[in-house]
Amino acid sequence: MITDPISDMFTRIRNANMRLHEKVDIPFSRLKLEIAKSLKKEGYISNFKNSGDNKQSFLRIYLKYTIEGKSVLKGIKRVSKSSLRIYKGYMEMPKTVNGLGVTIVSTSKGLMTDREARKNKIGGEIIGYIW
Repeated sequence: MITDPISDMFTRIRNANMRLHEKVDIPFSRLKLEIAKSLKKEGYISNFKNSGDNKQSFLRIYLKYTIEGKSVLKGIKRVSKSSLRIYKGYMEMPKTVNGLGVTIVSTSKGLMTDREARKNKIGGEIIGYIW
């Protein structure tokens, strides 16, 4: 039994990325699908798709690499955990790697990046950092 599915997703992506795998399969949820959409929009993964049968659905994430074979995704870290939730207003929203990375935020308007949250003046729960 997985107690924190988002941490499990980040760990699977991190491990597959370190081993230079082409793709990684993750048990499906709508929140994980929204995180995958953010990763694709920001250019950290090449693609994703929802697949599987009726019993077990999973999210397949295709990792992205440069022409030299180096990973585009340098790091991924879970911030807010089930034991300790981290909430920030849009004014205190942290910048990942001095603005070169992305902070994923769960807001009342849905999942968005730190840039979108600042633009819309919405705070929320900090899900994780990606750089």
